[in-house]
Amino acid sequence: MRPLRIFEEFAKEGIARKVSPDMARARHLIHESEKRERFIRSAFEKLGISDDNANCFIENCFDALIELIRARSIADGFNCSGEGAHEAEVAYMRKLGFSEKDTRIMNELRYFRNGVTYYGKEFDKEQAEKMFDFMKKMYPLLKSKAEAVVNK
Repeated sequence: MRPLRIFEEFAKEGIARKVSPDMARARHLIHESEKRERFIRSAFEKLGISDDNANCFIENCFDALIELIRARSIADGFNCSGEGAHEAEVAYMRKLGFSEKDTRIMNELRYFRNGVTYYGKEFDKEQAEKMFDFMKKMYPLLKSKAEAVVNK
């Protein structure tokens, strides 16, 4: 996995574009993320994480977090699309004041999710547990960042 570039590089390439802030879309993304986060926690309580469902947890943890990052970027007037859009959204975490370590782990989660979705990769229980713990830590922080702008 190559190092994550800075957000401004994605803007120069047109992957991240300046747009009018869209608070309705941002609120919708927060709402969808809330539903996904509840689902993940419920699945964890009822099923736990195993080698058989590790990929599902990885995908859903990524989706719950990226929806919050996307909500904030859209509320701030940025839209990311095309090849590299998820990478640009992860890079946006730096603009929100997140540490390089947390940004790197989120990029790792993105990389794992892409492995599952596009390349048929299989992850194990331990990797999914690590990403679930990361999601639990980051979810309230990202949600707070998104809601701070949307609920003004």
